[in-house]
Amino acid sequence: MKSTPFSRSLPSEGSLASTGHSGLDRLMDMLRLGDNVVWHIDELDDYREFAQLFHDRALAEGRKLVYVRFGRHAPVLSRVGAEVEQVDLDPEEGFDQFSQAVHELAESKGEGAFYIFDCLSDLVDAWATEELLANFFQTACPFLFELRTIAYFGLLRRRHTNQAVARIYNTTQVLIELFHSSSTRFIKLDKVWDRYSSEMFFPHQLDGDKLSLAFDRLEPFVDTKLIAQAPPLGPASPWDSIQQLLSSAKNPREPDLLKEELDALKGEFSRMLLGRHPIFTQLADRFLGLDALWQLRQRLIGSGRIGGKAAGMLLAREILKDPSEGLSDPTVIDDHDSYYIGSDIFYTFLVQNQLFRLRIECSRGYADGSISYSDVKKRFLAGKFSPEIVDRLRQMLEYFGTAPIIARSSSLLEDSFGGAFAGKYRSEFCPNQGSLDERLEQLMRALKLVYASSLSPDALSYRKRRNLEGSEELMGVLIQRVAGNQYRNYFFPMLAGVAFSRNLYAWNDRIDPNQGMVRLVFGMGTRAVDRVGGDYPRLIAVSHPHLRPEVGVEAAKYSQHDIDVINLENNTFQTLSVWDVLEDVPYPGLHLLVSSWDEEHMKDPYTRFLDPDAHYVLTFNNLLRQTPLIRVLREALAILERHYQNPVDIEFTASVVGGRLRFNLLQCRPMWTHDRLENIRLPQNLASEHVLFRANRVITGGTFEDVRFIIYVDPAAYGAIDYPPDRKTLGRLVGRINSHPDIAPYHYILMGPGRWGSSNPELGVNVSYADIDNTNVLVEMSFPESGHAPEVSYGTHFFQDLVEEQIIFLPVFPERPECQFAKDFFKNAPNHLEHYLPEYNTLEKYLKLIDLHRIDLQARLVADPQNQEAVCYLTNPASQG
Repeated sequence: MKSTPFSRSLPSEGSLASTGHSGLDRLMDMLRLGDNVVWHIDELDDYREFAQLFHDRALAEGRKLVYVRFGRHAPVLSRVGAEVEQVDLDPEEGFDQFSQAVHELAESKGEGAFYIFDCLSDLVDAWATEELLANFFQTACPFLFELRTIAYFGLLRRRHTNQAVARIYNTTQVLIELFHSSSTRFIKLDKVWDRYSSEMFFPHQLDGDKLSLAFDRLEPFVDTKLIAQAPPLGPASPWDSIQQLLSSAKNPREPDLLKEELDALKGEFSRMLLGRHPIFTQLADRFLGLDALWQLRQRLIGSGRIGGKAAGMLLAREILKDPSEGLSDPTVIDDHDSYYIGSDIFYTFLVQNQLFRLRIECSRGYADGSISYSDVKKRFLAGKFSPEIVDRLRQMLEYFGTAPIIARSSSLLEDSFGGAFAGKYRSEFCPNQGSLDERLEQLMRALKLVYASSLSPDALSYRKRRNLEGSEELMGVLIQRVAGNQYRNYFFPMLAGVAFSRNLYAWNDRIDPNQGMVRLVFGMGTRAVDRVGGDYPRLIAVSHPHLRPEVGVEAAKYSQHDIDVINLENNTFQTLSVWDVLEDVPYPGLHLLVSSWDEEHMKDPYTRFLDPDAHYVLTFNNLLRQTPLIRVLREALAILERHYQNPVDIEFTASVVGGRLRFNLLQCRPMWTHDRLENIRLPQNLASEHVLFRANRVITGGTFEDVRFIIYVDPAAYGAIDYPPDRKTLGRLVGRINSHPDIAPYHYILMGPGRWGSSNPELGVNVSYADIDNTNVLVEMSFPESGHAPEVSYGTHFFQDLVEEQIIFLPVFPERPECQFAKDFFKNAPNHLEHYLPEYNTLEKYLKLIDLHRIDLQARLVADPQNQEAVCYLTNPASQG
């Protein structure tokens, strides 16, 4: 086996330590600072004996000793000195939290501390996988080595797979076998790094504090060889026992297998795969049978949990297909074709590529500039998967053939009741064309980018804002066959979209907000969830699907012009003009999707035959009238909300083939909604000179007293920028202001032209969630001269962030009299940017940071979502001037 990849100079006297057993000290030439010592034992009492000796000697030598208690077994130490610190950890809280707690403990104790850990074998019972046991050891051991500690660990023999033991062997500095033969005990040093003697690695008989060579006793040496070759006597993880019991349940020779035993087995099985959230557990117990769970397990690479996105998709599908609880016509639901990469593989990748420490560094933030997210992605892309995982991925690709697939993030927290993480983690399309090796490289690159996204600034900021920093967060991956069909050289679904069981943007009093809302697009669903410039999905109120927020010419302007597709010819994901894709070759069912437009009137096709000379616009009008899509969505949203006991949002694809609707549910998650805030009323009779601005469209309401800061990006100045990098720098500046320790604790309003968060800087300031997560009010300003216009973008990931964080969104149109914009105030107010961020003073002509307190002013903002009104005004205007 390969040696431990650490380096160390020859020991000095001060770097030596005793095991507390004189014979063992002589045999192994003492312990060295930095040693991790694994006792591979038949019985826990053997480990207790030698751990106690180590404890007694360490205290006699005045060492700093820590006992790390986590096992279900009785304590390892029977006598604990007063100087010993016991630290209790709970592995049931999850591998992530447990590993970080050990890392932080070692960091806090510093160099030279001694540790005694409980038996490592108990961790398998808590985590249900040996992969994570080995990952923990490979994470903890190098850090303890760096700190020049000595740590004792117990590991039960014949309880673990050869692969897990081999990974522990390759990582530790010392591995000691202590085994029984008849009434005699023997010690064999399997590994002692950086030391050697002619008799060191032979078996030795244990007799009190003495060890004697066992040359005259062939039996123990033979026992050692046999034990090393024997398979584990007990199950390495719960999977084997589950499979055995499932087989027994189907065996007619054992008809007396108790139903209670199967029910308990099913419950434990689902928790191992899906997690332990009470509502998910309740739904899984009700709707997922043992056969369904076992089929899921058969498509799982690894042995960890599948994550929230995969769990939500599976549960929602089973609910909708249930004969008594689901859709009135469940046959419209297409079967899914998915594989799952367990969350344990994520940590194996981190550990084997020395990325665990990087993860901890990133979790502390990017603010100091010592590392960038682009550096993180490069480190992940340079990583390698183990040969075993590569083989499994290759087998999966052989099954999919050259069908396009997508690698979707499915972290443990994602799509949960604690936070949706909408758009925070990455999903990667794989066109999946070319040779098997080429397709394998493409898939592994996609997986690495999904893994790296767990450390993106947006994801870390979101976890912090939702108080999830202490929660276990491992990254599973959902691998799905992309829904759709080939058209020319392109692959895409006919329809894709997102739907919400509650409508937070009811633009007409006739609309029932409790029946939900849909964002529908032609092609890939990315255009339904991303905030893209100059392009619009069809917004559909489920209660009144034919009502539109746009009328007349606006219906053509605010429609979908581009389509996202997979280009099978050049093996890429592309955005193209809808009409460039559709030219020449008739697209099946196009008459359901389009209407003709002659600059004055919109007409829906009467037949399937379209006039090649007409100008068409994507409206989906015939689709809504002639197919049951809205009925299916209305039923699905109501059913899922009832069972989730919470509003939900879903992602889906659909098609109409031979006049029949096919529906494919891709995702389901709890939806955050705000209260309607019935009692908010705007103050009356405000003097116009005291008003900073008014708005007549409000999404989330609320009141903010004593607004201290206003960050104002001048629309005219922004529109006049002729040096594109300045626009990108402005986005970074907003992020710096957002996180500034002297600004973030106070209420502040962020105002700017067009669309905050647009992917196109021409249409608005390009910021991410992490750049604006501390703001209280986000104002999008219209500036027609430069083409900047606000856009609600209801249902996009960006919009969901605003709703979840209760950030008030206000579109303001300064050119409209009813909006009442204090142009002179914003023009003449002093700019305090240089005071807070002097290094950005060259951008003062574009961005104004107004600290109202520094000019003896304060402001108040009131937003009433019921009446769609908001006003921001000075509350002490007498001090102005």
